[in-house]
Amino acid sequence: MTLLTINIEKIGLKDAGQCIDPYITVSVKDLNGIDLTPVQDTPVALRKEDTYVHFNVDIEIQKHVEKLTKGAAIFFEFKHYKPKKRFTSTKCFAFMEMDEIKPGAIVIELYKKPTDFKRKKLQLLTKKPLYLHLHQTLHKE
Repeated sequence: MTLLTINIEKIGLKDAGQCIDPYITVSVKDLNGIDLTPVQDTPVALRKEDTYVHFNVDIEIQKHVEKLTKGAAIFFEFKHYKPKKRFTSTKCFAFMEMDEIKPGAIVIELYKKPTDFKRKKLQLLTKKPLYLHLHQTLHKE
């Protein structure tokens, strides 16, 4: 059996420096948007620099890769605090499908909110090449 660790390296955003207390919510959903594993939040980002918010945090997917249902996807929701509205807002999201699980670096596109767990109406966040940078490690048990 195989376990997956995903290192969330950084996310590229044109207004990265203005995000307050940014973090990422990671969830694994089936095609109907049902959670297959517990939802996890990263700690608040380490630093912001230019157009990047840096996390460098490992997330362990709480289920063996072989046990994830066909059509499942791993979602990454980028969230940040909005002081004027006094709440945490989702800025954008990205996802990785099962065929993208392989060791090494991967760069995935960012989509506009609201998060579409069923992946029906996806709109890219920007025309600029801004992405979520991840690094995957597979552990055989």
